Amino acid sequence: MNPKLVLFLLCISLATAHHARAKTILPDACGDDSVKFDVATQKDQLAPASPAAGQAQIVFIESFVRNIGWIGGGPIIRFGMDGAWVGADKGDSYFTLTVNPGVHHLCASLQTISGRMKKNSVELTSFTAEPGKTYYYQFTLSVGAHSTMGASGPGATNGGGASTDFSFDLAAVNDDVGRFRIKASPLATSKPK
Repeated sequence: MNPKLVLFLLCISLATAHHARAKTILPDACGDDSVKFDVATQKDQLAPASPAAGQAQIVFIESFVRNIGWIGGGPIIRFGMDGAWVGADKGDSYFTLTVNPGVHHLCASLQTISGRMKKNSVELTSFTAEPGKTYYYQFTLSVGAHSTMGASGPGATNGGGASTDFSFDLAAVNDDVGRFRIKASPLATSKPK
């Protein structure tokens, strides 16, 4: 076989292997990690209408808890359902989606995060939608700090200092909490970049 051809094929296979390794693998309920959203929020919006006949409605709510100083706006959270991203919100906001009755698999993930946090920044759940019902799912992101004075190991800094902790949770909330969060939060509208 031609040595140049062998070298060319080897280079192509190595490049493909590196690209495959670099791509983040997300659970089946999520969408493609390369999809990113632009998000805008609008305050003082009317409460969403009831779901259409024969349909159900899901309300995705983001709750951003800051236990340390946070620079900039709230983080963008992508929400996926049944293998595709269905939208995103930013900071303490919400959006709604009409869904068909039946079992649905949900995913929530920070849009931009890197390092070891990437694979741990996804939350999953599932639910069975019934016609005429509204379901509220809240993704809570808590950001805090702790001292690393004298600490060793991951997250520690030389000579002490502070390290940032993140926690994530996607959970159903009851109708009262859901309606209150809608009333107290801006509506998020998102579109893929």
